[in-house]
Amino acid sequence: MRVAALADVHGNAPALAAVLEEVARERPDLVVFCGDLTWGSLPRETLALVRALEIPARFVRGNADRMVGVETEGRGPWMTRQHTSEDLAFLAGFEPTVDVDVDGLGLTCFCHGSPRSDEECVTERTPTERVRGFMAGVDASAVVTGHVHVSYDRVVDGIRTVGPGSVGLPYESGQGARWALLGPDVELRRTDYDVEAAVALMRATDDPRVELIVELMLDPPSRDDVIADAERRVFAG
Repeated sequence: MRVAALADVHGNAPALAAVLEEVARERPDLVVFCGDLTWGSLPRETLALVRALEIPARFVRGNADRMVGVETEGRGPWMTRQHTSEDLAFLAGFEPTVDVDVDGLGLTCFCHGSPRSDEECVTERTPTERVRGFMAGVDASAVVTGHVHVSYDRVVDGIRTVGPGSVGLPYESGQGARWALLGPDVELRRTDYDVEAAVALMRATDDPRVELIVELMLDPPSRDDVIADAERRVFAG
């Protein structure tokens, strides 16, 4: 079993389209989306791409996925209006975690934050004690996490911990969508796409937070700052 792990698309349909083209060429057995799929400027276009996917897929529920149709402040009402009742039912069916036996890695737990919380921040600097804590009772030899929008690959206390990075809003140097191909090893991937064209599409919407998203896309915070903040906060919505 080879698996493409895609996390934190955040409604960036052009980035997702580019990644899915590369995924199709790699022909994995499964795609696992690790949360925060549509919470962004182009949710309808993002869902259309997902529904057209011919490779089998499973979906982990992220903290932003939980907010769609529920959040009544800020961007919440706008986001709800972008989803049909069918869309909301689809998001509500996402799984808390997904377990897959991956070639070369063994049983792998795919989650958004950590196996115990979709708001826990896990990075390449997460202390061993905290890794032991969130893996307690989890029968897996590897764990794939999203939420912090940075990619990493490390072994902690015998557990392979992997962050595929973010497809739609990566906090990494250099532009491009980030994801991972698993089996028989871990390949952290970067896929180029036309960021300026994506920004133009987003600005053509009436997303009330579009300029903040554009700023993060064009000038993301540094990887070190993101990791330091994540390790300081530990849990973040």
